[in-house]
Formats: sequence, C-alpha cells, structure tokens
Amino acid sequence: MSEHGVTATQAPILTIDGPGGSGKGTISRLVADRLGWNLLDSGALYRLTGLAALRHGVDLTDEAALEPLAAHLDVVFEPMPEGVRVILEGEDVTRAIRTEQAGDRASQVAALPAVRRALLQRQRNFQQPPGLVADGRDMGTVVFPQAELKIFLTASAEERAMRRYRQLREAGETASLSSLLKEIQVRDTRDMQRSVAPLLPADDAIELDTTHLTIPEVVERLTATLAQRGLGPEA
Repeated sequence: MSEHGVTATQAPILTIDGPGGSGKGTISRLVADRLGWNLLDSGALYRLTGLAALRHGVDLTDEAALEPLAAHLDVVFEPMPEGVRVILEGEDVTRAIRTEQAGDRASQVAALPAVRRALLQRQRNFQQPPGLVADGRDMGTVVFPQAELKIFLTASAEERAMRRYRQLREAGETASLSSLLKEIQVRDTRDMQRSVAPLLPADDAIELDTTHLTIPEVVERLTATLAQRGLGPEA
C-alpha cells in the first residue's frame, strides 16, 4: 500500500496512442501535469535504444545485439520545470533523441520483437500511484490492455508534417516540408505493418482526430472524459 492508498497495480492508467505528430507527446505531458500523475514517454525508450545502438556501433537490424542493449539501458529521466531531462550513460541526450533521425531509428528498432520484449517490463514499471499517463503506439493494445481509459489520436499526414516543420523552424533548424511528409508516411507504414504490436487503436479506445483541434481543446476533452469515469482530481 502506498501513501496514496493504492498499490502500483491499482493505480489508474490513461493510454494515449497514435502516430508521430498527432500531438500525443505534448498532450500526454499536459494531462499528466494537470492530474498530478506519472508520465511514460514510451517512444523515448525506443529512441534511446536507437541512439545507444548508434553510439555502440550496433546495426539497427542486429536483433540479437539490440536486445541486451535495450534491456540494460543506462538511462535516467530527470523532471525539470520545462519538461524532462534525459540522461543516457551520463550524458544529456534530451535534444539528441528528438531529431527526425532519432525518430526514424526508433521506428526501425521498434519493429523488432526482441527489442519490444526487452522494454516491456520497464514500461510497465511506470505504473505507480496516483496514476499513469502512458504515451506511445501500443500502450492500450499491448503494454496496458487493462487501462481504465484508452485514447487513440490521429491527424492527417499533411497536418502532422506541418506541425513538425513549424517545430523545427521555431528551433532555428532547417527543414523541408515535402521531406518531412515523406518521412512521416514511411514511418506510418512501417509502424502499421510491423509483425509485433502494430500501430492501431485498441478495440475499446476512443479515437480522436486532432487535425482541426488545438492542444488545449484536446486536453480539456481528455480530462473531462476522465472525470466522467470517476478518475482524476475533477472526478
């Protein structure tokens, strides 16, 4: 029993799945902040695995070598006022894992069954009181099928490419909108067609198209839905 009166396995879970650029990362963080719940950015674990592979000279198709690398990632997530700082093997890689190249590497290693198995329990360990918001691509279907509320966010590929384009430009980086769109389409296809845990909504998930919604509008909808189900501080 924890100080919150519930055990880890009783802590409620909200899963937010969807393709890259659907807004799930930002929305998950904002909802977790509002609720005072823990946050799991599962995509960061795959990005970290891809980055670790690059730095240790492990080929992204070498499943046998990637499995122990993923299972024993030396990573620390440090909460900060502006977000979470990610430390890999003693080095701050917060920005390094957010590049388009890191996202592509993550998509490649995530298609490997052994890597997914290696990271499964690490993800499930994030379920702690008072609750968890889990952001990813298979949170509601594989990692937390028992979640109290499952959301699947979508948006058109064109809108997702434009969002990423704006992010990069605001960060002072050069970007090609047409290249970003192509990369998103390739990644979507790979994620949806992989043999293990393909990207798709859980049977009991609520699907929400964010193409024409603002981030605050989506956050309000999700927290209201949680409250309707007796979860969260507004319940």
